[in-house]
Amino acid sequence: MTGGEVAGLLVAVFWAILVSFLAVVLARLAQTLKATTKLVADVTEQAVPLLADASATVRSAQTQLDRVDAIASDVQEVTSNASALSTTVASTFGGPLVKVAAFGYGVRKALGRGREEAAPAGRGASRRTVIVGRTVPSARRRKQKG
Repeated sequence: MTGGEVAGLLVAVFWAILVSFLAVVLARLAQTLKATTKLVADVTEQAVPLLADASATVRSAQTQLDRVDAIASDVQEVTSNASALSTTVASTFGGPLVKVAAFGYGVRKALGRGREEAAPAGRGASRRTVIVGRTVPSARRRKQKG
C-alpha cells in the first residue's frame, strides 16, 4: 500500500464514522420532533376546553360585577336620600324640639325650686336620695357623708 491509498482509506473511514454519527443524531432529532409534536397536540387538546371554561368564568364574573355595581349605585342613592331626609327632619323639627326641651327644663327647675322653698328646713330627714336607680333613706345618706 502506498501512502495515497492509506490516506484515502483513512478519509473513507473518517467519512463513514461522520455519516454514522450524523445518522444517529438525525434519528434522535426525529424522535424528539415526534415527541414535541405529540406534546403540542396534547396541550392543544387540553388548552381549548380550559380556555372555553376561563372565558365562561370571566363572563360570569363580569355579570356579577355588573350586579354589584348596580347594587352599589342603589345603596349610594339610598344613602343620599337618607341624608337628605335626615337634614330635612333636623331642620324642620330641630329648632322647635330644642325650644320645647328648654321650656320643659325651665318648668322643671321652677317647680323644683317651689318645692324646696315650700318644704320646712327641719324636715330634711324625710327626704330620700336616688343613687343609680335605687332609693336610699336619708339615715344611710348621712352615714355615707360623714
